[in-house]
Amino acid sequence: MKSIATLLSTGICLSSLLFGAPSQLGYDDTPYIPNQPYRVHDQKRPQPKVITSPTESSQAKAGKAPSDAVVLFDGTNFDKWNHDMWKLTSEGSMEIAPGKRKPGEKKKSTTLTTKDSFGDIQLHIEWRTPSPAKGDGQGRANSGVFFMGRYEVQVQDNYENQTYPDGQAGAIYGQYSPYVNASRQPGVWQTYDIIFLAPKFEGDKLVKPAYLTVFHNGVLVQHNRELIGSTSHKKVGTYKPHGSKGQISLQDHGNPVQYRNIWLREINTDGDLAK
Repeated sequence: MKSIATLLSTGICLSSLLFGAPSQLGYDDTPYIPNQPYRVHDQKRPQPKVITSPTESSQAKAGKAPSDAVVLFDGTNFDKWNHDMWKLTSEGSMEIAPGKRKPGEKKKSTTLTTKDSFGDIQLHIEWRTPSPAKGDGQGRANSGVFFMGRYEVQVQDNYENQTYPDGQAGAIYGQYSPYVNASRQPGVWQTYDIIFLAPKFEGDKLVKPAYLTVFHNGVLVQHNRELIGSTSHKKVGTYKPHGSKGQISLQDHGNPVQYRNIWLREINTDGDLAK
């Protein structure tokens, strides 16, 4: 039997050996992603190059929404959201508030979901991970932005913290890793600017897949990516017919990630003018 030092030197995760848990850097037993040489959450997938995004003070104020935007959150209320376990902060942001659950109370769904539904949109959202950082891999400031409740752009603290590339900040979860890792330090506000084009169905038939373009802190990390279906953990996503519009959701994964300044613009990709 090899010594622990020898095993560690080969890059084998000690926790995997002792407890049978998968490495935070991925898996080697998941299905292959269609038209890619990688498995879902592949531990052999190359890590995105780390870059320095345009700097921003941790105390920088939120920007203003365009005049034609639908403002989902301006720091003052939850009027646009169905919520239960989230709270407003004194800084004009919102975060999950697990302490609001009473002892012995049955666990409730803590996903934050918009009251209204949307189709093709431009979404702006700002988020901040806790400082000091706690945990590692998928256990550090894990959250996500979901479109139509099923297509996820991952939110996570990946500043000097690696995980499987298709599950890090800026990833389209389980499908595409970001071109680069543009993460800022914990405690510093970050931005996503996302173009989401909804899939289209005729009855049970998919006639047009969903597409995502993502800017992370002003840096392009996903360009017009064709989604293979819903985003899933350790599985290849598939499409299931749904309506032309759906809700936007913010995931609670047990970490106190904060969000602020959320707005969107509905767009019409079938014509020359916005709706």
